[in-house]
Amino acid sequence: MREKYLLHCPGCGRPFPDRYTLDCPSGCNALLRTIYREPRLVLRDLPGVFRYSSWLPIEGHLRIDAGPVSYASTGLARELGLSNLTITFSGYWPERGGRMETCSFKELEAQPTVLRLREKGAGVLQISSAGNTGRAFCQVSALTGAPVVVVVPSSAADRLWTTAPSPNVCLITVDGDYSDSIAFGRDVCSIPGVVPEGGAKNVARRDGMGTVVLDGTLFAGRLPDAYFQAVGSGTGGIAAWEAADRLIADGRFGTRLPALHLSQNLPFVPMVRAWEAGRREIVPEEDMPDAEASIERVFAGVLTNRHPPWGVRGGVYDALAASGGRMYAVSNDEARSAARLFEATEEIDLDPAAAVAVASLLRAAEEGFVEPGEHILLNVTGGGYQRAAEDLDRYPVEPYLRVGAGEAVAGDVRDGITSWLAGQGVAIRA
Repeated sequence: MREKYLLHCPGCGRPFPDRYTLDCPSGCNALLRTIYREPRLVLRDLPGVFRYSSWLPIEGHLRIDAGPVSYASTGLARELGLSNLTITFSGYWPERGGRMETCSFKELEAQPTVLRLREKGAGVLQISSAGNTGRAFCQVSALTGAPVVVVVPSSAADRLWTTAPSPNVCLITVDGDYSDSIAFGRDVCSIPGVVPEGGAKNVARRDGMGTVVLDGTLFAGRLPDAYFQAVGSGTGGIAAWEAADRLIADGRFGTRLPALHLSQNLPFVPMVRAWEAGRREIVPEEDMPDAEASIERVFAGVLTNRHPPWGVRGGVYDALAASGGRMYAVSNDEARSAARLFEATEEIDLDPAAAVAVASLLRAAEEGFVEPGEHILLNVTGGGYQRAAEDLDRYPVEPYLRVGAGEAVAGDVRDGITSWLAGQGVAIRA
């Protein structure tokens, strides 16, 4: 292979070069994967996530020092009776080397995605988000000048802030939930010059998230037996599975996939219900009844995707099945209690989604789903908000447009977005 990487479709088996490709050219219902020229993980002397650029679908790097940080837990591990608990932290925690100023692991996705578009295509990225992903892309825009169109529910607008001014962000708020934002964002991409970020279909997002497993494995010197993460779309679980597969092929870190222990926040738990029923399909009437009311009641609002990549070839169901995984439905009270315990034992505050993951680890330890001596990797997907508020400036991202749920990208709305695009270039300052 002369190229650094090729894309591969697990449906038809076809390899092909990347042109910011999101779907199989043959039309397969499958998530594309990257196949890298380097069969072994080679670390680079680069900042943050770009340390792992040999297994990222990009050629260059951005000058942003934000990547995952792994360490051996003592306090939480002792509390749970676990002897080999590795925590991989993605947030703001300077004493540990945590430099994600938006306090979320979504920066691991945003950085390579923005760079991939610059290298492989042209246009302005469109991102739909429940909050954390949008904030991460706004941050990368603020630090690089990359123009982005971000669509979020109105209720999530206060989650959109950066630590530097972000003049190249077009923020659109939708008077609805996350699914309404996704639908509106899809329509925005009908405007020439706007490129869909792609969600789970984007290999840069998945391989960026997969660096959590790379970092945790390198720290421990071996692949974990069990991997814990809270999921909304489940893309992080897919990314963990794919990264572990590459590490097994590397040959230095073990031969068994870590069991994926993925969690959702009650009462909105569609993937948990589908998994427990043994179904590759999510049935809305059974798996997310009263969806709007359930979404309003969850502690971790970012975990409320109505259309996760569940049954698609290479999706969440396949990741769980391949790894012998398990899913957990975590209550709000359990998550809040886990957040307090983590802060008391590890001395850093958690994002609500990370608290859901910690709660699932507590239950697994209590009920014997993991053994005391197993090697466990806990993906703390966000935290350090209190410290960041003390140390960093915070610039709210003001909405450029506000639209209603179900509103079409037409008339004044379309004209407004087109006018914003007219004032933007597509060059990214690396």
